[in-house]
Amino acid sequence: MNLDDEQHVPAVSSPLNPDAPTSRARKAPAREQREKKESLKKREAKGVDTTRSSTPDAQTNTKKSKKVEKPPDVVRPVRYYTKPPSPSDFDAPRQPVFNSILTKANRDFNECFEHISNKKSFRYINCIADPGFPSSRWFRQTDAEPFEPRFSFQEASSHILFDSAGRSITTEKGFRMARANVCAREGRWYYECKILSGVKPPAHQTSLMPQDSSSTDGGHVRLGWARREANLDTPVGFDAYSYGLRDVSGQKIHLSRPKDFLPSNESFCEGDIIGLELTLPSLALHRKVVEGSYNKAVDVSDDLDPHPAAEAPDFVRDRVPIRYKGVVYFEQFEYSSSKDLEDLMNPAPSLSNAAVAAKDAAATAPPNPNHPSVALRTLPFSSIKIYKNGKLLGTPFTDLFAFLPPASKAATQQGARDGLDDGMLGYFPAVSVFRGGAAEINFGPDFWCPPSDLATAEGDDGQDAYDNDMNGSAIALAPKDPKTQRQHSQGKNSRLRGMGERYIEQIAEDIVYDLVDEVDFWMLDAIENPDAAGTDGASTQKAQSASTAAGMEAVEGLTQLGGGGGEIKEIVQEEE
Repeated sequence: MNLDDEQHVPAVSSPLNPDAPTSRARKAPAREQREKKESLKKREAKGVDTTRSSTPDAQTNTKKSKKVEKPPDVVRPVRYYTKPPSPSDFDAPRQPVFNSILTKANRDFNECFEHISNKKSFRYINCIADPGFPSSRWFRQTDAEPFEPRFSFQEASSHILFDSAGRSITTEKGFRMARANVCAREGRWYYECKILSGVKPPAHQTSLMPQDSSSTDGGHVRLGWARREANLDTPVGFDAYSYGLRDVSGQKIHLSRPKDFLPSNESFCEGDIIGLELTLPSLALHRKVVEGSYNKAVDVSDDLDPHPAAEAPDFVRDRVPIRYKGVVYFEQFEYSSSKDLEDLMNPAPSLSNAAVAAKDAAATAPPNPNHPSVALRTLPFSSIKIYKNGKLLGTPFTDLFAFLPPASKAATQQGARDGLDDGMLGYFPAVSVFRGGAAEINFGPDFWCPPSDLATAEGDDGQDAYDNDMNGSAIALAPKDPKTQRQHSQGKNSRLRGMGERYIEQIAEDIVYDLVDEVDFWMLDAIENPDAAGTDGASTQKAQSASTAAGMEAVEGLTQLGGGGGEIKEIVQEEE
């Protein structure tokens, strides 16, 4: 038998093929090894449930079964059970009580009384009781008079003196800071600051008096942009959380390190109007930086006018209404300073830092968008431009530090949650004054010396050159010149706008956030008690009355109650 014939010989012998070779007989398949199971007695001894269940699913019994991924937990604000609101809580918050202290630059400056100030690790916001927010424990956010963009009475040092409008400040102490009640998060924004009292102009100086000494009687002023973590008892530019300008010699200052900006023998003097333009990239690009996905080769634009995202980011505001001198405020945790940014202020690194530098050279790299430390990551396409009496002087600062979490961290307090954005993280207009220095801010729309970009972005009547149709879409009004046409071809965030316009947007955002929280809490109540949470008003009121009765149980301190898939806490506060 040749080789070709052998390939066609059956492998198994049979009566018809008795001469088939046995060497090519197929081996019987190996028997599958069974999984050894414990006996019934062993399972009973271990306390395992031995009841017979239904026929198991074949897919669940496979050894390599896929794990079922649970949906991500929804991060929502913490609710607090507090006392029911009193009738006075439904009234608008009253303006702080002013006590006149001094008069400067034809303005009366007052000390504020009967209001609460922000403390370290805590922030306070005006709130009001509203019967339309029962699931939020009746309180929503509001503001006190005057209802306009101005200096915040809470976001200022206790030694700051205000005028009645809240737009001018001074102090009799050393450097103290005040921040505005509006912040910038993305886009291009502009505000002006007039020096009311400070360095004297050269015309008022004598030949026997040096320039710097002439400012002793008028005090000093520093101005710029600051984050919420900036210390209010320090000048603007003291730390990594603020960028400022000195009136003396017109120097730029950051991390307490002054550097030349204006030409020699030139300063910001009394009567000068300083314009400050801030440019920040889009929040989408900002999140790429803090999440570590920013790529310089791919992200080549500030992306200020992207297509609207399908899902907006969450804003979580953990806050509790408290009563202070008859007025109700929201108290919430403040963001704290970062050790990495504090170390930047130390020009000589300690031995421990030197050991870390030798071990990891990347950690000692200068701040950049891809730094290993999130706190030291900077924002591409960000900058601050300076104008003096309407003339552009230059760009003293670029690549500002990122502020979205985790670049900003919550204070290390019990109950504080990290990695949450409350919607008010950003850069605030900030001014600091020293021993008689005084300044006034202007957020528009009637600016004293508006830059050309801002002037062409508005209509001749001072109104915004954009309007809305019935569907809410932006419609550009017909421009009258080609330069205005180029401005209108830009999107809303790409054009230069006054901070007063941002104040209107901020009010709308606060309203939306309050409504979202109320609807979310109402849905949680409906899940927890579907019988009581009916669609009619009586059922809803009945459910809220039952919730109030449960919240009025006396407890000591803070007790977590839970329920409804959300965290509900009960708090008892003594009247102050």
